Amino acid sequence: MAVQPLVSDLNEWFGHNARDLPWRKPGVGAWAILVSEFMLQQTPVNRVIPHLQAWLQRWPTPAALAEAAPADAVTQWANLGYPRRALWLHRAAEEITTRHGGVVPRDVEDLLALTGIGDYTARAVAVFAYGERHPVVDTNTRRVLARVIDGRSQPGPPSRRDLDAMYALLPHEREDAALFNAATMELGATICTARAPRCDACPVASLCAWRSAGYPDTGDRRPRQATYEGSDRQVRGLVLRALRESSPSPVAAEDLAPDWPDPAQRDRAIDSLIVDGLIELEDGIACLPRGRKSLSEASAAP
Repeated sequence: MAVQPLVSDLNEWFGHNARDLPWRKPGVGAWAILVSEFMLQQTPVNRVIPHLQAWLQRWPTPAALAEAAPADAVTQWANLGYPRRALWLHRAAEEITTRHGGVVPRDVEDLLALTGIGDYTARAVAVFAYGERHPVVDTNTRRVLARVIDGRSQPGPPSRRDLDAMYALLPHEREDAALFNAATMELGATICTARAPRCDACPVASLCAWRSAGYPDTGDRRPRQATYEGSDRQVRGLVLRALRESSPSPVAAEDLAPDWPDPAQRDRAIDSLIVDGLIELEDGIACLPRGRKSLSEASAAP
């Protein structure tokens, strides 16, 4: 693979075709980028944008979020899904405030030490907020590398090798490296998609090993997500929605998703939410996590 043509062609294409997304605008700070990365995990871009704007308007700094109750973060998260991310973001804001003086750190190791931040998010913040030179690998990047470099129809399960593969392609200049990270993700999100790749519109089609091999079906070893309908995730969502809608007032546990057809599954979902710290339950009364505020105080709320 000729690395230089791949980098230059992708970066040039990105310069003309990048989507106008709020976290890409000039002057956007590290906190906004960090929040956007939390929200974008397993959530489509079009759903994230309005939630991101509302979140940053309410909590423009980590310190502002750290001052809020965890329940406020869970409520503001609304229907973004995977609500543990709201709690993790709240804890990360507390850690940024106490450990880093309210400034999102730029060092990858410092970022990895924050709650809820893994390899992708740490490197994304370091690269896109601070211009550091690191490989940033998400699902879209992995798919592009699998096809263009390895000639496979789909990537395998995530691996540390993905970071090594992307690092081997990064240009030396930091600005070009950041651009290439973003361009590769953008290509996977908009052109080199999982189910219907638009190879006729791909700027690196002539360099693609999968295309040169005749688009072989090399199998798909990606883990499958369980069906949402009827799942524990669905009943967890119903329970949280009831608590968000009633917040700050608590709700009797028996009134949480009372019509769910499987009482045992409903109880299991409530138990799992307690374990995850997303709800508190005391004497049959449930509420969103209040942090230092007790359930008795929540019960007395208007």
